[in-house]
Amino acid sequence: MSFTLAIVGRPNVGKSTLFNRLVGKRLALVDDQPGVTRDLREGEARLGDLRFTVIDTAGLEEATDDSLQGRMRRLTERAVDMADVCLFMLDARVGVTPTDEMFAEILRKRSKHVILAANKAEGRAADAGVIEAYSLGLGEPLRMSGEHGEGLSELLSELMPLAEEHEKQAEEYRPTVNVTLHEDDEEGYTMPVPTREKPLQVAVIGRPNAGKSTLINKILGEDRLLTGPEAGITRDAISLTIDWNGLPVRMWDTAGMRKRAKVQEKLEKLSVSDGLRAVKFAEVVVILLDAAIPFEQQDLRIADLAEREGRAVVVAVNKWDVEDEKQEKLRDLKESFERLLPQLRGAPLVTVSAKTGRGLERLRTAIERAYETWNRRIPTAQLNRWLAGMIEQHPPPAPAGRRIKLRYMTQAKTRPPGFVVMCSLPDKMPESYSRYLVNGLREDFDMPGTPIRLTMRGQGNKNPYKGKREKNSGALRKHLGKAPKGR
Repeated sequence: MSFTLAIVGRPNVGKSTLFNRLVGKRLALVDDQPGVTRDLREGEARLGDLRFTVIDTAGLEEATDDSLQGRMRRLTERAVDMADVCLFMLDARVGVTPTDEMFAEILRKRSKHVILAANKAEGRAADAGVIEAYSLGLGEPLRMSGEHGEGLSELLSELMPLAEEHEKQAEEYRPTVNVTLHEDDEEGYTMPVPTREKPLQVAVIGRPNAGKSTLINKILGEDRLLTGPEAGITRDAISLTIDWNGLPVRMWDTAGMRKRAKVQEKLEKLSVSDGLRAVKFAEVVVILLDAAIPFEQQDLRIADLAEREGRAVVVAVNKWDVEDEKQEKLRDLKESFERLLPQLRGAPLVTVSAKTGRGLERLRTAIERAYETWNRRIPTAQLNRWLAGMIEQHPPPAPAGRRIKLRYMTQAKTRPPGFVVMCSLPDKMPESYSRYLVNGLREDFDMPGTPIRLTMRGQGNKNPYKGKREKNSGALRKHLGKAPKGR
């Protein structure tokens, strides 16, 4: 997982020129006229052995109203909040201006890590400006030239320790998934239990204004996250570690995900990608729906994303306190869920009210159970007895008159559960029969909602005597002194 670097500074200090050099393409417009860049541009940067995301921002203006410059400034400030590192650029030939001093103060308060760069620093004309940059109190300035590629090795030296720190933090948060199992240790398998050092990781995702931040605030018992009636207040994925009635949990609040066609703001694109990153960090994903407009197309896409990433899924329907016909609504919700999300059949569906706190204990129980199912291991002997019953009930098809034989089944992985079936003609097995087996696993072994991976694998030539019969019979006839047949 790479870190994010935002390039910020006054208009026309060379931000887009450096951005183009880091990404290796002319993605951003470059001109001598200030203010060419008006929105955020994101690219995959490469500097030495480092790979990271770089954001080109609009030039910082002093305007704070709703004018174009004011909106550009707010966009840049949000990019500063979301980035892991900020590269603050100034023009070494112009020197430090009052605007630079004002924005240095803003960055000191808002950004975790700030690297100061004096750009256009080639030649002696820039010496005075480089020395003047020390007065900003942001450490030693890097002497750079985005146009000529000077100072990039010094930038790499500054970024390396920050990248290592970021990778260490990502490693701490990254869940263990697709755990390979061995038949030898079947008896000694123990299900992992969340602890304070390694809490259960939960991501709350959904459309804007579904009540994600309000829900987490209610679980915390305090207003730690900004909420309001406006959609899209949360911009980045925020993680909070809590003790939820004895269950250690690290919970991620994410930005709402709209339909792709409606994600027009560059900032919102960054917010959504941050939400997708939180899903990758999660072990259980809570999909929060609005009771008034449940299961829209975007909700289905979010659920499908969580399933493809192999995460346990819990569906929570919020704003249940304002619903009048509760029983009828719940029946319709369950019917829609079974029809629209067959790949998550049986996943827990919990009704909650983030405003009043009702249903939160049911939600906690559903999350805990989903986590247990995600980690479950089924003994091989039990699986093969089950497989024999499934074959007897519904035999596999016979493509081109050749019956597919299912010989053996074992669980190869957990987190999520993964099974391997040894069979003849695995490439001829229809998808419908695999679904029949997956649905049977869900129902018979009580694994609702969790993604199940089923792989058909050919055994190859397992008969040690195949092909040797003619050779052995010839040797026997020779030993007995009999002529082979046909002579």
